[in-house]
Amino acid sequence: MSLPLKGIRIIDLGVVAAIPYSTMMLADMGAEVIRVETTQVFPNQTRGVLARPSREMVKHWITTSGGYPGRDPGERPWNRYPFFNYMARNKLGMTVDLRKPSGKEVFARLVRISDAIMENNTPSSLERMGITYEWLCGIKPDIVFVRLSSFGQTGPFRDYRAFGLQTESYCGHDLLRRYRDRDPSHNSWAVSSDHAGGLSAAIGCLMALIRRRRTGRGELVDVSMVESFLNDIGHIVMDFTMNGRVQESLGNRDPDAVQGVYRCRGDDRWVAITIATDEHWRGFSDAAGNPPWCDDPRFTTVAGRIRDQDALDPLIESWTLQREHREAAAILQSHGVPAGPVMDDADAYADPHLNARGFFVALSQADCGTHLYPGPACKLSATPIQMRLPPVRLGEHNEYIYKTLLGYSDEEYRALEAEGHIGTDYAAHVP
Repeated sequence: MSLPLKGIRIIDLGVVAAIPYSTMMLADMGAEVIRVETTQVFPNQTRGVLARPSREMVKHWITTSGGYPGRDPGERPWNRYPFFNYMARNKLGMTVDLRKPSGKEVFARLVRISDAIMENNTPSSLERMGITYEWLCGIKPDIVFVRLSSFGQTGPFRDYRAFGLQTESYCGHDLLRRYRDRDPSHNSWAVSSDHAGGLSAAIGCLMALIRRRRTGRGELVDVSMVESFLNDIGHIVMDFTMNGRVQESLGNRDPDAVQGVYRCRGDDRWVAITIATDEHWRGFSDAAGNPPWCDDPRFTTVAGRIRDQDALDPLIESWTLQREHREAAAILQSHGVPAGPVMDDADAYADPHLNARGFFVALSQADCGTHLYPGPACKLSATPIQMRLPPVRLGEHNEYIYKTLLGYSDEEYRALEAEGHIGTDYAAHVP
């Protein structure tokens, strides 16, 4: 069956996570996404930290920067980088150096046959190469140009560079999610704003394409990652705006329920539990074997349990510590208590619910082998999403794109190859 975006061609100039994640969702929906890269410059944090790290270096890196399969960077590490590969399915890949006039001409040809361009570079990066919305419109007047940056294309912070960590901090999220007895410097690593921005960019692209179909006009879509992420904490922002209240960190607590993450048997094993009602409390008491402390007058009402949660938490944990995290969650669920195991990656891959829904999909790629990848976040009944292509390798579809789509001859192709535009390996000077 035809997927919803079949026939739409999107140029992906994305780096790191936000736009690669965005174009992955659009590619899943059937768009032909062409990832444009260069062999002359290595995009740090996109296809890795270095183009050619040694095995000794990788052995000591954290998994987010060096988690190559088997801790082995292999012959082409840029094609084995998991952080890139999980967002690289269903895409085509080509290489061209946009800094050269000949590369810009190649790009212009691609723009003429495309519907949208999506990028999340620092705002001035493309402008320095003369790639502006005005230049694009001169080539294809109805082009949709989606620009995602940390702080947007206008304003005093326009040229500030930031990853998800910094944009979330700027929004104040780190103050909200810190532990109650610690400052934000102890917070764990999080980049949910990258994905919030990527989702906003995907929606913005679709809205602009719908508008173009109705009016025939293109669109410049300006997406700010900070403003996209603020939606996730909008109620807190509005509470300050309308009522002047500044929310403090709740840690793992909840203002209306006993809520916490409790240690279980084993190393770094935890279960999340919410006890919001008297029915939940009776269910927990039954699950725990009705210990005497469940009848403590401090804990017999919702208000009392919330007020004295500091005293209650160690008692709850005395029960959870005797059980494995999945076991504790299952027992509590069977008694009507909202609970769930805190899962690491291995737990998620073994999770019966995710596996029953076919969430993980096996994909095979020549340079990194066969692995399970997170699948699409939704299921479509009439147009089911399929994993049509594995994680795209650098320049994997150069010949098809240059010769079939753009009409370059064999002689022209060889000339562009000699000039450094076309390749499947980073140039020798790239570290």
